[in-house]
Amino acid sequence: MFQFEQARLGHPGQAVFENLTLHIARGEQVALLGPSGSGKSTLLAALREQQADSVAWCPQSADLVPMLSVFHNIYMGALDRQHSLTNLRNLIWPTRAQKHAIGELADSLGLTDKLFTSVDRLSGGQAQRVALGRAIYSQRQVLLADEPVSSVDEHHGLTLLQQLLGRHDTAVVALHDRSLALQCCSRVIGLRDGIIALDAPCQSLTLADLDALYQ
Repeated sequence: MFQFEQARLGHPGQAVFENLTLHIARGEQVALLGPSGSGKSTLLAALREQQADSVAWCPQSADLVPMLSVFHNIYMGALDRQHSLTNLRNLIWPTRAQKHAIGELADSLGLTDKLFTSVDRLSGGQAQRVALGRAIYSQRQVLLADEPVSSVDEHHGLTLLQQLLGRHDTAVVALHDRSLALQCCSRVIGLRDGIIALDAPCQSLTLADLDALYQ
């Protein structure tokens, strides 16, 4: 699904990975772990470039349109699936079917009664749920996500992450919560100092193994 062979990844004038070799197969659900600055966001960006038309993207910053409603921001995940005139109609005057489908998704994400609330009136955790809804509504099998549940508490984070991963066959998710990584994913890739310091199935790892990435 994704592969790098001795790749150099980074920003103009600055390499984050000098010699990265990595393969991620279809069907894997991978947690990216590592301290701040270890390259998680850089790697996600490079993965996204490889499959630009095939992935659902859930950024850490949410990247919502603040003056538009929950409905409109979730609907934007599906803009490429329909004709531009259909999109224009649904953005101005949503059909009953669209309101029902997106309303059910919003309810499942804990956004009941918020469907036509502008997202600038939501809390940080609620806004992050809208971004999850947008990614789910894109209906793509591959998910890339950067700290998708960082603004919600641990209990709701587990439920939301399980729901998000359950909608995608293949996923690569940057996380800061090591327990969530072990509970929800099948593989952990640990980054540190521009290298892959750990790459193993979740079932073979303990929290102590993951803590070593941050020492």
